[in-house]
Amino acid sequence: MRPRAREVDVNHLQTVHEDDHLLVLDKPAGLLAVPGRGPDKQDCLSARARTRWPDALVVHRLDMATSGLVVMARGIEAQRTLSLAFEERRVHKRYTAVVAGELSNPQADNGWNTISLPLMADWLNRPLQKVDHDQGKPSTTRWRIAPGNTAPGTTRLELEPVTGRTHQLRVHLQALGHPMVGDALYAATYQQGMADRLLLHAHWLSLPHPLHGQPLEFHSPCPF
Repeated sequence: MRPRAREVDVNHLQTVHEDDHLLVLDKPAGLLAVPGRGPDKQDCLSARARTRWPDALVVHRLDMATSGLVVMARGIEAQRTLSLAFEERRVHKRYTAVVAGELSNPQADNGWNTISLPLMADWLNRPLQKVDHDQGKPSTTRWRIAPGNTAPGTTRLELEPVTGRTHQLRVHLQALGHPMVGDALYAATYQQGMADRLLLHAHWLSLPHPLHGQPLEFHSPCPF
């Protein structure tokens, strides 16, 4: 007997912004951004959004384990406009992460540092990604120390992806020797056990409005 599809739960949908062209939602950790394979993976942020806004369309995604700000378009024209803004890197995102180990900033006044390592799928270990200097796609992440307390032996960072590769932030920090706490894919077992979730949250987002192009900025408080 095939498992029954889970009903879409619209009671847990946190709206940061809503207008006739644009939605900004705050996704909790553990919720898919879009449907997965199988009837048990149909409850997701996009399905919940479409129950309330039938014209809501996906523009980008967050990993299931990551929480924070997600943009959706209202209608196909808004989706095209927002997708182009993402392609042209006119959308800017910042994340808060807690990583294993004590990391200090070599830049004066806590300036931004850059990680530039090419990434590609690790086909033998999917869904993992890996650094590959021969076949990987150019990938760039900026980082600096973020304010706030963390457990001993960890560091709180602010991250800004310049490119948008799959698992980019997680793989880049692992390559730096500081995997994210609670990361079931890229952290060691004891580092995974330091938290009950991946400590990665999309806390800031700026983008041009799809109708009039005026810059907008959104914030989501970090839950950890």
